[in-house]
Amino acid sequence: MTAPGRSRIDALDVLRGFALCEILLANIQLIAGGTSAVAVQPMGDWDPWLGLPIFSLLFGIGFALLLGSATSRAPRPRLVLLRRLVALLAIGLVHALLWRGEILSSYAVVGLLVLLPSTWLPRWAMAGLAAVLIPAALAFGMGGPLLIAGLFLLGAALVRYGVIDRIERSTRVPLLLGLLFAAAAASARWVQSGAQPSFAAGLADLLLVGVYVCALLVLLRTPLRPALRAVFAPLGKMALTNYLTATLLVLAAVHLLGVPIGRSLTVAYLTAGAILAAQWLFAILWLRRYRQGPVEWLWRWATWLHRSPLRILTN
Repeated sequence: MTAPGRSRIDALDVLRGFALCEILLANIQLIAGGTSAVAVQPMGDWDPWLGLPIFSLLFGIGFALLLGSATSRAPRPRLVLLRRLVALLAIGLVHALLWRGEILSSYAVVGLLVLLPSTWLPRWAMAGLAAVLIPAALAFGMGGPLLIAGLFLLGAALVRYGVIDRIERSTRVPLLLGLLFAAAAASARWVQSGAQPSFAAGLADLLLVGVYVCALLVLLRTPLRPALRAVFAPLGKMALTNYLTATLLVLAAVHLLGVPIGRSLTVAYLTAGAILAAQWLFAILWLRRYRQGPVEWLWRWATWLHRSPLRILTN
């Protein structure tokens, strides 16, 4: 979710594209089998839970950025946010007809119940709630909506504290944070057999997500930046379109082409790779002529209640 009228932050697009790849690789067999993706147990060597926290954090960031834009553009900015979430709920409910493990409707509901009301809170209260909800979700094994709510609030708080505006200006900070997260994750794994193994395991996974995020931010400050942007940013710019069409493509591969995704992890990964490659190529070609993905454009239309130009005008 990027605020209209605001220049895109490359790091967020790269992170969003990376998370999109991880989620499809993790969930493709679940989509093929029509099952839910709420479990935290890994499929093969891939943990389906790792991409969700990144998406949740980015959703909170995008929501807060949109609030800033709506405040300067609309007399009732929270009504803009309300329409945004209601439209997302509608999209999610339609998507759920294809796959009951989809996450968009949960994002919309949590956004309506937690994220939207939090816009009236000071930033310290928002950060404090995130600091309570995330450990509580891990300690009580509730995960799901409680963890999503905490990560939403954390992302929004990062915007309110100005962290996102400085996200691409430093190498030292994400490097030190990444090392700290890695050490803490290793410690959590070490104590996983203790009195609260589920909490330790969940904490280790969440810290590992932090390591991934920090590593990507550091790499974006190196000569690898153009390659990372080329690979992940096109997918991230059309994340909603790609998330939805991935379900259609997986189901088509299973039911129309008879690809045995559910019976072979190798076939599942190869199919996921083929889908991501096709989506990447489509995104490259589409974004040459259009400002945003087709579903993103419709979502923006529902948010602002006016149709913005889609095609890029050229002389």
